[in-house]
Amino acid sequence: MEQNSLKTAKIALNMAMSNRDEEKRLKEQYKKQKIKVAAVDYGGEFNGAITKIIERAVVAATREGVIEDTHVYRGALIGAVHEAVTQILPKAMGLNIGGKVGIARLGEHMSVAVFFGIGLINLNDVAIGLSHRSVPGN
Repeated sequence: MEQNSLKTAKIALNMAMSNRDEEKRLKEQYKKQKIKVAAVDYGGEFNGAITKIIERAVVAATREGVIEDTHVYRGALIGAVHEAVTQILPKAMGLNIGGKVGIARLGEHMSVAVFFGIGLINLNDVAIGLSHRSVPGN
């Protein structure tokens, strides 16, 4: 049996790499498996973007029921999103990014994946950041 930390990481990546139609289908699929998921798009200049990305992720995760609206859950999610985003920092500094944040939670395991195109004009690179946190299970 696959470990839940690995499973949530894969699911978060799937959510981050999905388009809108796939995201909708994945939400239904994971809901049947009692896995909570959320995703949010982001695009813009990387410098100063980390706060906006974190805020959007917290709003999406709360709205979708991935986390409860408490200090403990918000803190865990904020830390996970920050860690995932800072993993792409060396490639993205000073450039534009566009992509998606995917969040998955199964019991006490929560994973965050960021999947971004990074570039200037039409010269793009791709980067993925991934992190995991333990949260109170339900």
